[in-house]
Amino acid sequence: MKLQQYSDQDLVKLYLTGNESVLEELLRRHKSKIYTSIYLLVKDQYLAEDIFQDAFIKVINTLRSGRYNEEGKFLPWVMRIAHNLVIDYFRREKRGPVITSSDGTDVFNMLQFHEESAEDRILREQTHVDLRAMIHLLPNDQKEVLIMRHYADLSFKEIADLTGVSINTALGRMRYALSNLRKMMKVKEIS
Repeated sequence: MKLQQYSDQDLVKLYLTGNESVLEELLRRHKSKIYTSIYLLVKDQYLAEDIFQDAFIKVINTLRSGRYNEEGKFLPWVMRIAHNLVIDYFRREKRGPVITSSDGTDVFNMLQFHEESAEDRILREQTHVDLRAMIHLLPNDQKEVLIMRHYADLSFKEIADLTGVSINTALGRMRYALSNLRKMMKVKEIS
């Protein structure tokens, strides 16, 4: 039987019995989806490759140590590892990813159709700083969903899978995140 015919769970079992070559099949099957999900968040090819490699090193170490127990949910498990490594990276760097519009442009660097005065530029830059600061004030679960939805353009189904919650929970977290941002903006306007 060819390796392509085995399920992920069967390949993991084969790997655990010492068949190292099955890891190549698991990697071939899922590399594109895992790498793309990382790249969408970090927006840097080399960084995405590094995080992807770190994720698979973590997968191998976890499998070898006998701590894997995801029962047929290999891809969501690896996606969660990769996602956590991305979050760790952003925490270390203390910066948020770029917010892009639906056409892929950075909303903080939209083209100006008029000559921008120094006052306009300072106001725009301060608004960007304020928005990023407000996003960082959100509770982690709300910030996480907001980043994945608006920065990485992931669907709520993908967000739910990555974070291990239901779609309704992911939607609720997004609703709370937007509501909290609106409240922060109103407070900022008043002060």
